[in-house]
Amino acid sequence: MATVAMNAQTNCDDANSYLVNAYSHVKDAYDSNNISHLKYYANRSVESFKLSKKTLISCGCKTALDLANKGIYLLAKIEHVETFEDGRFYVKRARDISKESVIEIDKCALVIYHDSDSTAGNEVLSDLENEQLLLKKQQEALKLKEKQIKSKLAEQKEKELKLKKEQLILSYNSAITSNIKTYNDVLKICNCKHEAIENIESSVDVSTKSVEDIRNFYTNNLKKLASNYLSELNSCH
Repeated sequence: MATVAMNAQTNCDDANSYLVNAYSHVKDAYDSNNISHLKYYANRSVESFKLSKKTLISCGCKTALDLANKGIYLLAKIEHVETFEDGRFYVKRARDISKESVIEIDKCALVIYHDSDSTAGNEVLSDLENEQLLLKKQQEALKLKEKQIKSKLAEQKEKELKLKKEQLILSYNSAITSNIKTYNDVLKICNCKHEAIENIESSVDVSTKSVEDIRNFYTNNLKKLASNYLSELNSCH
């Protein structure tokens, strides 16, 4: 009896891990800002839900299994949506369902743990004491799960900010390169005897700055280049 309970506990732990991953991915999908990323994270959530089903059956947590099936059903619809808004509608519902599934698997795991512990122990707890113990363990498990989810979300936001900065820097550098080429081509056509306009601040690393500081840096740089160009153009005779 104790061995059966132990196996069920192990399966519930595995299912728990898969369901947490499913929730984390669907949360990323909900926080996405385009349909491509939304579909990518939704698909990863479906994969985690599917992996959880095998262990949920062995774990015996029917409520969590039903919720996992609902999550898969909703997220599968996203594959065929054409607009970001439609996709986000299904993602929001799946996000709420996945959160419920994590809560339900925690409940099942705690019940199994309690049953196993009671069988092996020598002391019999009263019904009231049992209920208090279950509630305490459930609260501790939910707090730990919340901490893990917050950590994952913070890591994801950091990655997204880094990508946003990289794309912003790339766009500004591309615009600066294009402007410099245009400036020098015009001055050449005007037969101005001038020194080639160059981006003297091209080696400056601004990746560690805030998005606002990056915008200010490149805006000022563009202004300086434009001013140098106009100065050279005005000096032409």
